[in-house]
Parts: sequence; C-alpha cells; structure tokens
Amino acid sequence: MSAGLVEHDNTHNAAVHRATAQRLSRAYERREATDPVIDGHPHLGVDDAYAIQKQQVAGWIESGDEIVGYKVGLTSRAMQIQTGVDQPDYGHLMRSMFELGHFPIPSTRFIQPRIEPEIAFILARPLSGPGVTMADAVRAIDCLLPAIEIIDSRIRDWQLTIVDTIADNASSGGVVLGGHPVSPRSIDPRLAGCVLHLNGEVVATGAGGAVLGSPLNSLVWLANALGSLGVTLEAGHVILSGAMTRAQSVRPGDTVSAHLAGLGSVGAVFATDTQEAA
Repeated sequence: MSAGLVEHDNTHNAAVHRATAQRLSRAYERREATDPVIDGHPHLGVDDAYAIQKQQVAGWIESGDEIVGYKVGLTSRAMQIQTGVDQPDYGHLMRSMFELGHFPIPSTRFIQPRIEPEIAFILARPLSGPGVTMADAVRAIDCLLPAIEIIDSRIRDWQLTIVDTIADNASSGGVVLGGHPVSPRSIDPRLAGCVLHLNGEVVATGAGGAVLGSPLNSLVWLANALGSLGVTLEAGHVILSGAMTRAQSVRPGDTVSAHLAGLGSVGAVFATDTQEAA
C-alpha cells in the first residue's frame, strides 16, 4: 500500500473515531440508545474501538469528571466465545458513576440497565505493566470490597459485538461498593461464593473462580494491558474484576443485594418513578 493510501486510511479512521465517539457521547447524555457501531463501519477492529472509548473519556474529563478506576469485562470463557475474542476487555470508571448503597439510584440515569455482582480491588500503590505478576498484584492491593456493577449499553437492545462493547466503554454504567473492606491476605477470592437477590428472591449464584479462574488474574491482565499503553493503575484506584454471575436486568423500584462469602454484602435500590418525579 502506498504512503498516500495509508495516510488516507488513517485520516478516514480518525474521522470515524471522532464521529462515533460523539454519537455514543450523545447517547450517554440523552439516555437514548443508538445503532451498533459495527453496522455502519464493519471494518473497525479492537484498536479502533479503544480509540473511540478513549476519545469519550477525554471528553468527560474536559467536562470535569475524573478517572477513579477501571473495570474488566468478558471474563468468562462463555462470553469470550460468544463475542469471538480470546481475552477480556476493559473500560474506565469515572467518579460520576459511583452510587451509595441503599440510597435510591435514579433509573433515568440508564437506558437498559443490568446488574452484576463483583469483587472490587482498591489499590494501595501504583501497579504498572508489562511484566506484572500475581505477587506484584497482591502486594499492590489495599483491600477487597463486594460490589454491584450496573452495566448499561448505549447500543440498542444490547446487540453487541466486541467492537461495540469496547467503544461503549465496556458497557459501563454505575458502581455500588460495599462498606466492609477485607484484607487480601484473609481471603482466597477464587473460593468466594456469591448469592444474588433481586427483590428478595435468589436469581443467581456464582463464585470468584468464574472470573478468569481468579479475580486476581483480572487485575494482572489489566495492569499489563494498560502498561503496554503507558498507563499506570494508581493508588486508590477501584478495579472491578468481573462478573461472578450472569447479569440481571433491573427496573425502577427494584432492590438488589449480593452476599459474597468472606466479603459481606452490598445492596442497591433503584428509585421508583414516583421518587424520581418528586
């Protein structure tokens, strides 16, 4: 391929990245679903998707938001097979995404929310790859917390490919953290069982071992993936390691709770339509 064609392709892709990032950002702001990214641009790949994600994050930072952590997605083999990939993906956690447990969460913040119970790592020191080992990751952790991730998709009807979900910040929506920190030396996260309740009924069960064999593997993978891009996980960052059960859809008025063995419980309440109108 000639230099002129390469330059044309790069310019075209940059324009597609900008336009797609703007479209997804508008979907965030208006709480309106949009068509899949891949529909109009079937040539886009994973690198393009992360470039689109990065542009949206830059816009949120310019608007006054702040990166306070990351989430790891596609941590189950079944989901990787479904999306045609052989590794997880990641998204950014912004300060504006965090909600308090048991305080009504405005459902109007989301388009088509689902919830997933996860183990969250809070870092005590920076962690930077490549070359991060399991031992490095354990030493970097301050504590573990039970968490509920509220995933949401700006892509209509969750019709996702790997490009769509990465471009859409790995379907990030919100985060609720439990209030009882646990030392990383007092629990084996692989063996932590999870029971998820929706409106008082058990709807799913799982265990930490469903997350890449161990949630710690998520942290190692993330540190190395970001490190190859020159990005360091910082002290104080919240890292969501991946879903321990299948995601469950939620509606206004729903109450969610997750109990993680050895970590305690975390709950979330979604405001009713009446509460939001008040």
